[in-house]
Amino acid sequence: MRERKRDDAATVGDWIPADTGEGPSITGMAVTSSSTDPIVGIDLGTTNSLVAYCDDAGPRILMDEAGRALLPSVVRFVAGAAPVIGHDARAHAVEYPVDTVYSAKRFMGRGFAEQGASVGELPYSVVAGPHGLAAFAVAGDVITPQQVAAHVLRALKEIAERQLGVPVQRAVVTVPAYFDDAQRQATRDAARLAGLEAIRIVNEPTAAALAYGIGASERRRTSSETIVVYDFGGGTCDVSVLQLVPGGPDEGEFFQVLSTAGDTRLGGDDIDDAIIALVTREIRDEFGTALEFPPAARQALRNFAESAKITLSSADSATLEVSFGVDRTYRRVLGRAEFETMIAPLVARTIDACRRAMRDAGAPEIDRVVLVGGSTRIPAVRDAVRAFFGREPYAALDPDQVVALGAAVQASVLSGTRRDLLLVDVVPLSLGIETVGGAVAKLVMRNSSIPTRATEMFSTSVDGQINVGIHVLQGERELVADCRSIARFDLRGIPPMPAGIPQIEVEFLVDANGILAVTAAERRSGRRAAVQVIPTYGLTAADVDRMEAESFTHAREDMQRHRVVDLVATSRLDLKWICDALARVRDELEPAYLETLESAIMSLKGHISAAEYDPRSVDANAFYQAKEALDRASVRMHEVAITRSLRGGTD
Repeated sequence: MRERKRDDAATVGDWIPADTGEGPSITGMAVTSSSTDPIVGIDLGTTNSLVAYCDDAGPRILMDEAGRALLPSVVRFVAGAAPVIGHDARAHAVEYPVDTVYSAKRFMGRGFAEQGASVGELPYSVVAGPHGLAAFAVAGDVITPQQVAAHVLRALKEIAERQLGVPVQRAVVTVPAYFDDAQRQATRDAARLAGLEAIRIVNEPTAAALAYGIGASERRRTSSETIVVYDFGGGTCDVSVLQLVPGGPDEGEFFQVLSTAGDTRLGGDDIDDAIIALVTREIRDEFGTALEFPPAARQALRNFAESAKITLSSADSATLEVSFGVDRTYRRVLGRAEFETMIAPLVARTIDACRRAMRDAGAPEIDRVVLVGGSTRIPAVRDAVRAFFGREPYAALDPDQVVALGAAVQASVLSGTRRDLLLVDVVPLSLGIETVGGAVAKLVMRNSSIPTRATEMFSTSVDGQINVGIHVLQGERELVADCRSIARFDLRGIPPMPAGIPQIEVEFLVDANGILAVTAAERRSGRRAAVQVIPTYGLTAADVDRMEAESFTHAREDMQRHRVVDLVATSRLDLKWICDALARVRDELEPAYLETLESAIMSLKGHISAAEYDPRSVDANAFYQAKEALDRASVRMHEVAITRSLRGGTD
């Protein structure tokens, strides 16, 4: 691993996927396709479903007309009319509880006799369908889980056709690793009912690994690799241990599921329930135990609890407020520490699943951990996974989208689509962060061999600053406006200090799979924050070539503008310190010296004003000379200030 550490402070291959989902096998079978006959990837989820497509720029989620990635796996059946699917069905579930089916995936390929007492808690009726399989009695008809899933799949098919502009007839569809043959066949049947050919059924944990490019390298693997996929979604928790096994000289690599464990009744919904229980208990304590919560109020509380959970995944607190008429309002602040204590038993149950999966797999040495599912956004969940496995989990991709993206990768292999894997051996474009004034401080330079690491020290530019925004960029240009934004995150809770005093260490680490981990830490307080990204998603080789060519074309202009931006930032800080000191000792300075010093101050302010108006017109050398002139002129003033300080200390 190459490592570069700079101590100067600044102012702020080929994809080789595998696994049919039906046991170990080598991929590489020829399935021809073209842009007019695309193969999409579909994540048919319990709570939400997605469709994705992979081309030369990599896999991407196909959005609906409203720009939404997630399609709720919810269908409302209406007698004598077309069913309502997705967002509208979920939004009105409280109004039509007996005809709205959700979580149908739990019943796919399952017999009615297998269903326990929990089905009695559902608002819709679960009945015995054809061949004794579980089905639903809704809108005066008996509907199978496959039919429910088919409506969701058909809606995803329509989204893909609108986005791609061509008919879509084939798909790679994902299923949980624990699905048996009956459940996998039910999934194929659902696709057929939707007008799709499921050309491959892929295990969800395998798809998640594929999305990260695990198993994709031009360097031939000679030993196996063990991966854990921790999937904590809205309704279920699943932990799978996979082994990536190298094939022969003319074969690909394949994934084998060593073990899977989990809880089909443990997910983000249970976290919402914990918040709802807290709120309803405290509301009744405050306003009376007889207070009732009708269905509409319960749904509102659920939406409210979900919003608070999402807020607490990124903020230190969330305000809870519920009004009951004009004179009764429940209000309190839920802090992250209290929230984490409240959900600790639920998180512990997911770690129990990790423990069982590891035991069943023979306690192998783990090479990578991948996070899947929206509940893995919660910091306490990530901390627990990190502590159990003793390594940083992969979280660069949206955990709600990673399975669909992996399915699209598998589809691209089957279709023969060419993909440009840009981070196989080297970093194709420089990586850095935004500093004051919109400049880019590059930490990892283009063509750096991977894995690679770089660290650099930064500080604040405003007095008393307690939060610092870290903006991660990719590109060869010198200013933020000309580079590609790939991530943003905040370092919060820094003790208030004068500008330039905090010591913020930023570390970039690019691992062998091209995953960039960025960590920011303030040394004095120990506060830390981090983010993971895959900087090449959405870039083709042509994009990289274009960005590199533009950097050469604009090199002289960019360097000039970057230099001016840096001069503005450092000059502002110098002026602040000098003017603060001048205010304290002005009465002790000779008039002639004071005039010289104030003239130097005005000269530098003039250069700053000119740079803000039009940085291209500024003479950077003259600007720098004005800054140096003020530094020299202020020496005597600082000496007077130090003398006064010492004198004051001895009086």
